Order: sequence, then structure tokens, then C-alpha cells
Amino acid sequence: MERLEVLREFEKNLVPHNPENSGIKPEIIGYGEISTIFKIPELEGFAFKRLPLFKSTEEASNYAEKYKKYCGFLKEAGIKLPDDETFIVDIGRIPVSLYIAQKELPSNSIGNKIISDMKKEAIKEFFERIVFETKKVWDFNKKNREKVELSIDGQLSNWALVDNDIYFIDTSTPLFRLNGVEQMNPEPLLKSAPGFLRWILKLFFLDDVMNRYYDERLVYIDFIANLYKEKMEELIPMTIEIINSNLSENIEKIKREDVDKYYKEDKMIWTLFLSFRRFDRFLKTKVFGKRYEFILPGKIER
Repeated sequence: MERLEVLREFEKNLVPHNPENSGIKPEIIGYGEISTIFKIPELEGFAFKRLPLFKSTEEASNYAEKYKKYCGFLKEAGIKLPDDETFIVDIGRIPVSLYIAQKELPSNSIGNKIISDMKKEAIKEFFERIVFETKKVWDFNKKNREKVELSIDGQLSNWALVDNDIYFIDTSTPLFRLNGVEQMNPEPLLKSAPGFLRWILKLFFLDDVMNRYYDERLVYIDFIANLYKEKMEELIPMTIEIINSNLSENIEKIKREDVDKYYKEDKMIWTLFLSFRRFDRFLKTKVFGKRYEFILPGKIER
């Protein structure tokens, strides 16, 4: 059976609010803030993200094209990405889903997992390499500022080390600007939030969340602050030192209080966001007896 047919069968029998009751049971291997990463037994060798966000195949296709362009620009900047494919799955109901398939990398190669077995000196070298890879985005932007500007969510869990090569794996949100104009329409992403919350997110948080990934200093602060979530607080002083020695010219050095303030605000935003999504799932499935489209994580330590 072709992959698209398997995905169509998977989509037809998926129970997003209770995936273990699905006809084809996904194996959950990770969670992002918006989407879940999973494997499908019938499609070995791939990790999937499912984006059930679109009113039509045309809308999904437009997102897929932006995704491919974004990946192409990252490669042009010199960043390694896993092999990937996109599949639009339309089974005659709304929303239409876009599946992003990446070649599966070993679970112990992912950044936040691999360092658990590293000595501090090896972690330092690994972080220096991640900073070097991230700098490729800023270098690319400086050369192409008039035409193309890339964003990157460079937190530790978005990198993998395989056979001494570093891969960037979080490509599913294609934020990039052409001639100063943001290319990604944020409206589909807002559909992952409860309807009653979307106007608040649009008014207060959307610009902040989207713009931070174009800002070199904020991307690095986000990387450092994420070490709190990973329960690796002891690595923060070393990481600040590594990043400050590699910041572009004229960018203000990062202080520990900058990281702590950022982490506190970021934790509040995403904790509230997930709480509201869970409440929305409860209302749809338990009160109104409707289908809830997203696979949500369990308790997340932050």
C-alpha cells in the first residue's frame, strides 16, 4: 500500500483525543507546542507531524509549498535537514490534514537526549556546534536581507547529532520573509487554539511568538531558557558564556536575569495555552460530543 493510502486509512480511523483507541495506533515519540510527533507501524523509518489546520486541499498545498521553500532556504544556508516528504490527506471532511514525514533519526540522537550520556566538556563542544549551525541563519540573513530572511527555533530538542553530523529537525512552521513580508499566514496555526482564545492570541501574543525566531538574541535566550524545561539548569552559566562569545557584533550580551525573565514569561504563555486546549478538548468531546482534531500531550514538566 502506498504511503498516502496508509495515511488516508490512518486519518479515517484516528481518534485524536484518545489516540490509543485509533484503528491504526500511532506511537507517540514527542510533542511540540502545536503538534505531536509520532510513528505509524505501517510506515517504518519515518516520524510524522499531523497538521489538521486547513479548510481545503488548496490551503494545505499552499502551506506545503511554503514549508518546502523554507527547507530549501535552510539548506541553502548550509543547515542539514533529514530527508522529508509532505502528504495532503483529504478524506472528505474539514479540516484537511497535512502530514509532514521526516526520515526517523535514532531517539538517542536528539539534542536533549544525547547530552544525558555526555561529560561536560563534550556538552560544551556540542553546544558550540549548535551555535555555529544557528549562526548560519544569521549569516544567510545578512547576505540576503533585501530578499530573504529566515527564522529558526533553535532550542536543544530541535537538533540531532547523527554520525558526527548535526541536523535541524523542527521545520514544520515555515516562518520566513520575502522582501520584508512574512510569508506564512498565521491563521491556520490559530486553529490549534480554542475558538474563544484566538482573538486574544492574535491581539497579544502572535506577533511576539512569530517575531522572536527572527531575533538572534531572543533565539539564543530561548535556547538557554529551555534548559530549565530539560532540568539542566546547571548548564546555564556555561551556555551563556558560549553564546555571548559568539553573538554577532553590536548585539547586547545575555545575562542570567534575561534568561530567567524570558523563561518565566514563556512558561506562563505555553502553560496557559495547553490548559485552554485541554479545556477545549473537554468541551468538544465530553459536553458537545464533537470530534477534537489534535493529539495533546499529557503533563509537561516546565
